[in-house]
Amino acid sequence: MIDSDGYRTNVAIVLCNDQGRVFWARRIGTDSWQFPQGGVKKNEDSRLAMYRELYEETGLRKHHVEVIGHTRSWLRYDLPERYIRKNSYPLCIGQKQLWYILRLTADESNVRLDCSDSPEFDDWCWADYWMPVDNVVFFKRNVYRDALTELGQYLIPESVPVNPDGYLANPSVSETR
Repeated sequence: MIDSDGYRTNVAIVLCNDQGRVFWARRIGTDSWQFPQGGVKKNEDSRLAMYRELYEETGLRKHHVEVIGHTRSWLRYDLPERYIRKNSYPLCIGQKQLWYILRLTADESNVRLDCSDSPEFDDWCWADYWMPVDNVVFFKRNVYRDALTELGQYLIPESVPVNPDGYLANPSVSETR
């Protein structure tokens, strides 16, 4: 679904384990890594879209995870000019995403990357919380930084990570250096 401003409505998923590490997946046939994400269908609730995308891309179901939180509003990123399909209608210039942070409550052996007719990923690993910001495709870096900064507040206060700029993701938590 593309809104009137040209942004595809999308959900993004930050899946954490008990150590605060995040699920990081490689797009099939490439050396490009990202968080699970996907489009919201017409008349589909964003939470239902998140669970659908979670299953399609990771094989995990609602009972395998706990929803910890989500961003307060939609976060946007623009596609570089060369990725905009000028001949498509409606024209899509980027994505607006509602980001969810989840905690894996089941064994990681439940992860399966083949639960869709068109799998998106062919490998995955647990990564340090902030590593994806510098390793996702360049045009998504700002939205990843913004999402992880906001979502960090939902983690256990003792494990709230400091973002790459040295600021706490949750300003109410003090840090001893």
